[in-house]
Amino acid sequence: MKKDELFRILRLNTTRQFDMPEISGRGLTYPDAVRTFVETSCSVGCRVIEASSGDDLNEIIRQTYPECKVLASNVKGIKADRNPDTVSEAQELNGTEVGVVEGQVAVAENGCIWVPQTMKERAVCFISEQLVILVHCDQVVSNMHEAYARIQMTEYGYGCFISGPSKTADIEQALVMGAQAARGVTVILIG
Repeated sequence: MKKDELFRILRLNTTRQFDMPEISGRGLTYPDAVRTFVETSCSVGCRVIEASSGDDLNEIIRQTYPECKVLASNVKGIKADRNPDTVSEAQELNGTEVGVVEGQVAVAENGCIWVPQTMKERAVCFISEQLVILVHCDQVVSNMHEAYARIQMTEYGYGCFISGPSKTADIEQALVMGAQAARGVTVILIG
């Protein structure tokens, strides 16, 4: 049965419709959302580095990953070996050891960060062995309700929430890091 036919049958047999309920709750709030975000991010496997607005981010990244030979980023001011805006196809980002991206909103309740696609090839978010997400303290909110209210789509119309390194325990109930994306995530929280 085709999808359109299924929907037609469902509509014919719908006898009563209900309006969407009003949502009155604001979600969890925290007296110190930044501190809660740091704690939650660490609990989901992130490394969190707190930096001042005047700190040299390139130096912090190089000190954190001294063995890195291939760094990919299009973030203004970040010195990168590859730029996801200038590669001809996503496969050219294969072999990226560290990818650096900017987060738009960070959420204290679950440690996730909204990372909008601000680059031509979003594969840098998933193909990098280690992912560094830059986010400012004033972009930390308490909950997902607040996060969704702040999300602004970019010209590419894509973004995703990232919370810690990729991990799965589906296969033989053994925890595997980096199964679908980065093996490690470092959040640089800029104050």
